[in-house]
Amino acid sequence: MKVDGVSLTSDVNLLDVIPFPIPGATQGGVHAQLVNVDGDKGIVTTIIHIGPGARIPAHYHDDGAEAHFVIEGDFINAGVSHGPGAFITHPKGVVHGPHESKGGCKVLTLQTAYVDPAKPDFHIVD
Repeated sequence: MKVDGVSLTSDVNLLDVIPFPIPGATQGGVHAQLVNVDGDKGIVTTIIHIGPGARIPAHYHDDGAEAHFVIEGDFINAGVSHGPGAFITHPKGVVHGPHESKGGCKVLTLQTAYVDPAKPDFHIVD
């Protein structure tokens, strides 16, 4: 990752895929590549890996909007399956999910607010 005072550049192929503990999610079923978690360096960006059969509960965020771009696999949002190329966005405060996958998927997730792992802005509704 390179930050040159103006832009952040990252080769996501070099980023580790790590366990990503999301409140209420299927344990061990969600992993992530952390591209940028600092809003001061641009849009908060992760690549979320949802394993086959894994589930992230329906939720909302108070601090900012969120968008998902399906890179590969089947991403199920609120019961509707989306394949590669699908784009889904949610304004802050809007309930979205649950997120699931039958065969596994990778989803580029963009957020407009800083993500604090110690105090996640993640409010479960189901």
